[in-house]
Amino acid sequence: MQPWKDMERCVEVNPTFGNQVNIIYDGLLSKCGADRVFLHCGYSDPHNWRDVTTVEMDRTARGWEKSVPMKNHTIAFCFKDSANNWDNNSGFNWIVRA
Repeated sequence: MQPWKDMERCVEVNPTFGNQVNIIYDGLLSKCGADRVFLHCGYSDPHNWRDVTTVEMDRTARGWEKSVPMKNHTIAFCFKDSANNWDNNSGFNWIVRA
């Protein structure tokens, strides 16, 4: 898998090791002053997520970061803050396939 960036929405995905990816987010929620950001992700069909989980991201100098595993070489994700505001790429979410 090659690293990629959604420059407009400030999302970056980098392979780490094995089937893991590091997701970096510095988008709308971050720019609006979110005190906490969560990665909401699932697997399988991007329109019918399975094994859905929500994990808190870590604040870093690059924004918010979290390393998570992919399953079957796929992960679909979006973001939310502690006030339950969502950034879901205008309803399209983000999809990574390796």
